[in-house]
This record gives sequence, C-alpha cells and structure tokens, in this order.
Amino acid sequence: EMRRARLDLLIVATTIVLFVTFMLGWFVSWMMHRFTRVTQSDLGELDNMAQQVHEAEEARDAARERLRRRENDLTNKLTQTEAELRAAMDGLRASRSEADDLRAQIEREHSA
Repeated sequence: EMRRARLDLLIVATTIVLFVTFMLGWFVSWMMHRFTRVTQSDLGELDNMAQQVHEAEEARDAARERLRRRENDLTNKLTQTEAELRAAMDGLRASRSEADDLRAQIEREHSA
C-alpha cells in the first residue's frame, strides 16, 4: 500500500512538473511571438529602407566612378603639362645657350 501511495505521488508530481513546464514554454512562446511580430507597416518600412540603401549604394558607386574618371583626366593633363614644361625648359636652355654664343661672338667682333 505504501509503495502504491508513493508511486501515485510520484506520478502526480511528475504530471504537475510536466504541466507547469508545458505552460511555461507556451507562455514564453506566446511572449516571443507577441514581441517579435512584424506588421505589414513594418515590412513596408523595411522595404522602403532597403530601397533607400540600394539607391544610396548606387549613388556612391556612380560618384566613385566619376571621381576615378576625373582623377584619370587630371593625371593625364598633369603628365601632358609636365611634358610641355620639360620641352619649354629645354627650348629655353637652348635659346639661352644660343644667346650666350651670339653675345660672345658680338663681343669678339667689337673687340677686334
């Protein structure tokens, strides 16, 4: 009889523990669903934000491309300008040398 009473008590206690665990799990699941529920307006807002991010990324990429092209143009112009400067400096050096030679020749003719 005593064994049967203990066994019944164990079954009742196990049943109560399982029921309480089930109820606690259901309550937590209900709370999670309630707090993480996404409404249609939330989805619309998320879609809108995703579209804005996409457009911003496209604008950024386009700006980078324009910047790269402008940088290439400026680099080419700088290279061309440096080449023209070198040519002008070489021409100036040659002109100075020629002018010095002519001065020397004129001085020799005047002194002779």
